[in-house]
Amino acid sequence: MKTYSPSAEEAKAARNWWVVDAEGKTLGRLASEIAQVLRGKHKPTFSPHVDGGDFVVVVNCERIAVTGDKLDSVHYYRHSRYPGGLKSRTMREQLERFPDRVIYEAVKGMMPKTRLGRAQMKKLRVYAGPDHPHQAQQPQPLEL
Repeated sequence: MKTYSPSAEEAKAARNWWVVDAEGKTLGRLASEIAQVLRGKHKPTFSPHVDGGDFVVVVNCERIAVTGDKLDSVHYYRHSRYPGGLKSRTMREQLERFPDRVIYEAVKGMMPKTRLGRAQMKKLRVYAGPDHPHQAQQPQPLEL
């Protein structure tokens, strides 16, 4: 019996859309579950070299839960590409200004650091409020 290996066309044909309500969920646990769905590890046809994951839409990301003192101890860095241009924000400031980036960065840290991981990250959509523009894809609620 030969080992089954899915092709890229088979994996693209079997993609689903999922919607996740992040209200009250812990950030790290939510991010790890989302990363598994993006990679396709929840499917029996998982193969690490094929992008067989599903699309994930995250709503209500401004209402996530964070344990411990991470709101004040975790920093998000960016650089303006000029000398001395390193800027940082705490998680509390980032949640107030750009709550979608907190979940995006948490999931990005759990994905492979390859071109396949970057392609899988393009299937993630994060929104601060309860509304999203992906109703035409008929996303199913994902219970975590």
